Amino acid sequence: MFAIHTAAFTHGSEIPARYTCSGADISPALIWDGAPQGTQSFALITDDPDAPSGTFTHWVMYDVPAQSKGLAQDVPKHERLDDGTLQGRNSFDHIGYSGPCPPPGKPHRYYFKLYALDAKISLPPGAARQQVEAAIKGHVLAQAELMGTFKR
Repeated sequence: MFAIHTAAFTHGSEIPARYTCSGADISPALIWDGAPQGTQSFALITDDPDAPSGTFTHWVMYDVPAQSKGLAQDVPKHERLDDGTLQGRNSFDHIGYSGPCPPPGKPHRYYFKLYALDAKISLPPGAARQQVEAAIKGHVLAQAELMGTFKR
């Protein structure tokens, strides 16, 4: 079974402040396993469906190499990583990860959605979420999801 995990928090629990705008705002280390045969690359989209203005995107990553088994903590905020992974623009209009930063009030849910794809996608670095979603359509072999919560 295709699955994504982190040692930083368990599915459905609170995301530690260090991975949010209330802390160091670094990305958590992620680990995945069980990718289906035929996987050629991965894409990752992290979002908050509880944002007041509609779903807010916190991280867009694509063309993650098929042999990858995860991401180290604090991924550099560069359009192109050393292994060829590309990062897109989030809803803050930044490249790479920008952590949870909800308005004060009730907890928000943050979904780390990992897609196993049967191809690399032909997008330049810095693509928007909508471009990545359009490009992966018809190429998703499996999807894994990790959810954490955060409130300020």
